[in-house]
Amino acid sequence: MESSPIAALPGQAPGPRLAFAGDRQRPDEIAESLAALANAHGGALVISGGRGSQLAPLRDPAAAIELALSAALACTPPLIIPLPQVVVYHDMPVVVVEVPAGLPYVYSINGRYLRREGDSNQPLSPAALHRLFSERAELGWERQVPLGASFAELDPDLITAYARRVGPPAGDDPMTLLTRRGCLIDNRPTNAGLLLFGRDVAVRFPQAEITLVRYRGREPDDVFERADICAPLPDAIRRAERWLNDHMRKGSRMIGLEREDWTQFPPAAVREALVNAVAHRDYAARGEGIRITLFSNRLEVYSPGRLPGHVTLDNIRAERFSRNPAIVQVLADLGLVERLGYGIDRMLRHLAAAGLPPATFHETAAGFLVILPGHPFAEELPGGIDTTAWRRMGLNDRQISALLFVVEQQRITNRDLQEMHPDVSPETIRRDLSDLVARGLLLKVGDKRATYYILK
Repeated sequence: MESSPIAALPGQAPGPRLAFAGDRQRPDEIAESLAALANAHGGALVISGGRGSQLAPLRDPAAAIELALSAALACTPPLIIPLPQVVVYHDMPVVVVEVPAGLPYVYSINGRYLRREGDSNQPLSPAALHRLFSERAELGWERQVPLGASFAELDPDLITAYARRVGPPAGDDPMTLLTRRGCLIDNRPTNAGLLLFGRDVAVRFPQAEITLVRYRGREPDDVFERADICAPLPDAIRRAERWLNDHMRKGSRMIGLEREDWTQFPPAAVREALVNAVAHRDYAARGEGIRITLFSNRLEVYSPGRLPGHVTLDNIRAERFSRNPAIVQVLADLGLVERLGYGIDRMLRHLAAAGLPPATFHETAAGFLVILPGHPFAEELPGGIDTTAWRRMGLNDRQISALLFVVEQQRITNRDLQEMHPDVSPETIRRDLSDLVARGLLLKVGDKRATYYILK
């Protein structure tokens, strides 16, 4: 199914990762297929107005989506799934329900444990069920309701914004939406709900803190910049990403009158490393948070908790296992993470596209460490200049180009900068250079047409 576009699934035959159902079936009947897929390798369920794989147009697609969501809640524990999608196949509207791979729980329906085998749902034998429980280890911390937790601890503005982002039918009732996402149980917030939507995350979960540090060299020293972030997870990701983008080295070099820019790390790869750490860390581990450290030649991202389930360093690119499915699904709803868990692959692709070596992965005694190699320009600066400080000062691209030109040519004139930016007015060019003089970066030499500028 991973290689098949969702729109093509209705036309395929039932199999280990694809099941079919009719819109007149009961929720518990639909739930059998959802639980069977979840207990195997994930997949998809197609709901149409026909019987089995004999497709017919849906009478009411919205009702079919509600049927699928009700079936997911009928599973034990409730199954967290992305919002089902309406697909038009040969002019027939049908609903496709995705069941993610790598879930950490074993699911039952009315006390029965099923697994998708071939094109049917089969009961699990006692030995197979025992083996499945051992493999998945019942990692249920995010579904637990902390002692004394109340709905008042959640931020209503965050919930409203989230429900609006998800949209109907799943987002029209925020309470139902949070229940379906594993963030509420009997209107009380779970650990996942408090981490994602809590008013004060630090009160209950100080271990959810993200610590960001930047050193100038290859090793820790006494001179560094640091920030600590403890906030609802979506906001924490956004704030940490901004900090990293602001503090990683960025540089440029002039090739003739053209400027070539580079960054210390591909921003997209940094984002994947950050989001994966937040989404998949072990939040039950107290006493330490995520640590992200910028060095001159590398970025280290440490998250508490060793690799979950059956994932190992050897199979990390191929296997899927989500320690925190509720957290991952909400972050996916908000566009912060891909639900199917291909962050490692994307990280490696972004590094390769930037001409950098692959990231390395390490298990420590109590955690997981990802190391991203940095661009050599960031450390050696061959033919380039680190422009990070200039950008922090708020200089615009024209001013940075002017400073780079002066570094290489020892001087610059209004005409030089005008040739580099022919679409900009002469008055704007004059103001750019005057501002650099006022900031103490350039020194004006001469007068009128003989004027030129040098580094101060």
